[in-house]
Amino acid sequence: MSQHGVSSRSIPDPFRFAAESRSIDGVLAVADLLRLSDVLASTEGQLSWRVEGFTVDGAEGSEPRLRLRVDGGLELRCQRCLGGLAWPLRIDTLLQPVRSGQPIPEEELEDEEVDAIEIEAELDVLALLEDEILLALPLAPRHQVCEMPRPEAAGSKESPFAALASLRGSPSAE
Repeated sequence: MSQHGVSSRSIPDPFRFAAESRSIDGVLAVADLLRLSDVLASTEGQLSWRVEGFTVDGAEGSEPRLRLRVDGGLELRCQRCLGGLAWPLRIDTLLQPVRSGQPIPEEELEDEEVDAIEIEAELDVLALLEDEILLALPLAPRHQVCEMPRPEAAGSKESPFAALASLRGSPSAE
């Protein structure tokens, strides 16, 4: 069962969603990702996403899993020149929903392939997408080669210390 569109931004019961092997997908405008605005040079574009639910056999029976995929591109702000930097985005994450207040099994904490997420009742897909995108971004995106921004009239402007030097006058002999 597949649901399409941006209106499907929440999963009412992610445990049932996984047990029934359901999926939802959609397209998300980059401009809707408000928490990314500080790192973006442009909010143009769209990202395609998909959440698939399924179960796996675990130590305590059937365990729910969610696979989150995001594809597209972002234009990040280069930390060196402050210009736009095209960044291809490909996320494929496997999540284990855990009910709020329930302890996360020790073996799940050690599993590098699955990330446990605590869910109270409803899963906010937009918030989950934003979280995973933020985790996937580089800490300090930079072009391989670029220069730091310079003021337009940097060469012709007199140093502010030149004015201080003229106030000192000539050195006195004591």
